[in-house]
Amino acid sequence: MLAYRGGTPVCAAQFLADARALAAHLPAGRHLINLSADRYRFAVGLTAALLAGKVSLLPPTHTPQVVRHLRAFAPDVFCLTDSAECDVDLPQVRFPDTPSLPVPWQVPHLAPETLIAYVFTSGSTGVPVPHPKTWGRLVSCIRAGAERLGVAPGTAVLATVPAQHMYGFESSVLLPLLAGGALAAERPFYPADIAQALAALPAPRVLVTTPIHLRALLAAAAPLPSAERLISATAPLSEALAREAEARFGAPLVEIYGSTETGQLAMRRTALEQSWRCWPQVSLAIQAARAWARGGHLEQPTPLGDEIELLADGRFLLRGRLADLVNIAGKRSSLAYLTHQLLAIEGVLDGAFFLPEERAGGTEAGVTRLAAAVVAPGLSRAALLAALRERIDPAFLPRPLLQVERLPRNSTGKLPQEALRALAEPAPREHA
Repeated sequence: MLAYRGGTPVCAAQFLADARALAAHLPAGRHLINLSADRYRFAVGLTAALLAGKVSLLPPTHTPQVVRHLRAFAPDVFCLTDSAECDVDLPQVRFPDTPSLPVPWQVPHLAPETLIAYVFTSGSTGVPVPHPKTWGRLVSCIRAGAERLGVAPGTAVLATVPAQHMYGFESSVLLPLLAGGALAAERPFYPADIAQALAALPAPRVLVTTPIHLRALLAAAAPLPSAERLISATAPLSEALAREAEARFGAPLVEIYGSTETGQLAMRRTALEQSWRCWPQVSLAIQAARAWARGGHLEQPTPLGDEIELLADGRFLLRGRLADLVNIAGKRSSLAYLTHQLLAIEGVLDGAFFLPEERAGGTEAGVTRLAAAVVAPGLSRAALLAALRERIDPAFLPRPLLQVERLPRNSTGKLPQEALRALAEPAPREHA
């Protein structure tokens, strides 16, 4: 089987028939945004685009501003959607509601240099930055990691992340397809729905998720089905959370390290180890105080956005995002480390440290101040600060510490800095 939709298996012949039928109805434009929420339909749309000689655009969001930038990047772009309520301001193609008649399975041939997608990062200026992805490089990356990630032929893969982002694109679509597994069409969100969707899949089965989704799933205290493997990425995962997840699911949890620019690069079993192992043929080097990745599926040496400590055996340790490093009164830490300490406080459901919008050059009286937002219904602000004083240097205590009902996470569980900073902005005054 190639996929499961609502627990019903879909064979490879059906998949190819659906892709060929869709390819025949795509318009003339060479670029499309594939917004299909159903993961099977996303994969069909990706394949149809390849059969028709088109390139998929995978932006981080599809807000009106981002869509305007994409239209400037590719004026012929159109939108493929499976939703009647899609409001993207582009020519739209609706995914057909009826399946095509199966045909004899014949794997389409793609040259390694075939450009199949541009995956976009948000960019420091807000303009989406395109990163081209060719077929050969993606296949090399996925096949290098499949065995280490525990996805063997016949494995069913369920994911809580969307297919349009690099992690979901690689781990929930390309990984099962190229490793001989089967992707699950659903993207469950609520803990009960995740457990139900996973239980509906045949063994062996793998759950692709994020720390925030995993934390909510374990906090629900609902019975969880067994799994052969858990895969996590997009944000640092604590050792305690990894151990609890392994115990509850009865499965090892592996964490992926990578980026939109590089794709998957390394992994670790977080419950047992702190260091990371690179994919075969991939190596890291420090040049001019910056870590660079090279070899393997990488087309050229690529700088990384993290501070990395290389170990003698070829492994490495992550010391935090370069953009996250903070220096206050001569003391150095990282937002990731401080957030880890906040999340470790009993009673904290979610939280994050961040730098508030620059005020007077980013300082108060010449001293940088940090802020934090936290979801902890049973704890007072005083109790939270007291617990933080036990864990971090007083110089890094957040001012302000914002208690909120939930954090403004996106569909992959990440926290856009702009959304966090908006929490710290004073409410506008009402004028009489």
